[in-house]
Amino acid sequence: MLHIFKRAARDIRTNSFLNTVAVITIALSVLLISAFALFFINADALMTFWTEGIRIMAYVGPDVPEKETQQVRENIRRMAGVQEVRFIPKEEALEQFKAQMKAQSSLVGNLKENPLPDAFEIRVAEVSRTWENFERLAEEIATFPSVEEVEYGQKWLGRFIHIFNLVRLTGYAMGCLFFMATVFFVANTIRLVLYSRQEEVEIMRLVGASESFIKDPFYIQSLIQGALGGIIGLGALYVMFNFVAGNWKLEIGDWRLGIPAVDFPVPGFHLRFLPPDLSIGILLGSMLVGWMGCYVSLKQFLRL
Repeated sequence: MLHIFKRAARDIRTNSFLNTVAVITIALSVLLISAFALFFINADALMTFWTEGIRIMAYVGPDVPEKETQQVRENIRRMAGVQEVRFIPKEEALEQFKAQMKAQSSLVGNLKENPLPDAFEIRVAEVSRTWENFERLAEEIATFPSVEEVEYGQKWLGRFIHIFNLVRLTGYAMGCLFFMATVFFVANTIRLVLYSRQEEVEIMRLVGASESFIKDPFYIQSLIQGALGGIIGLGALYVMFNFVAGNWKLEIGDWRLGIPAVDFPVPGFHLRFLPPDLSIGILLGSMLVGWMGCYVSLKQFLRL
């Protein structure tokens, strides 16, 4: 085994340019695929964090009697998936709006009458905080005659989910494309090495060298290429992640849904890097890519 590793190391030094290009190719593929995985992990975590703060707002129509309003509140409270219902009079809603708009106080300071309606703030139970349950509850609440409008951020939430699914699909497609392209590139790199050592391989065959004795150094070489490419790709992603996490600012929030407008990172939420098990899986995957490239090349050109 030690002899095989020495032969593989010698081949890497002898064909350093080809091996360097192969490692860089694998590293770029790992970087791009890992970046998509990192996006999915943080987008999913951010979606979960946002749903924890989302409130369904049910706006009551004008001149609705108090007794009917109380009845609507009880009906909502008994609905499956509802954790808490709070009635917000329009006077309180106006005060909240003024507090949120302190920097633009002139916009609300000269109001002659309160334009905001009474509303119910509905907190959804933790086990029911999914897009489908929010939509179902909102549709059911909207059927009450006293409820004029229901809002839970469906526009931006639906848009975010649509973009997230589109990026996910793109990530899968690009992952498959880069996987096949990298295998093809590694296979061609091994093929060039084989051409340069064709006479040596023929001599080993003539003197009775076993198939494993001939092939194993190439497999070890390709595994080393995959490991180096994976480490470099993940290392580059980690450096980029730390830079982006320390400098990215994004204002999010909606006062109507109980989500204050704040700069991102949001208190309580932190961007996270790839978990160790996924990082190890990506590293093993990059080694598999190197091995497959070697396998294809040996199968086609050595006929062993």
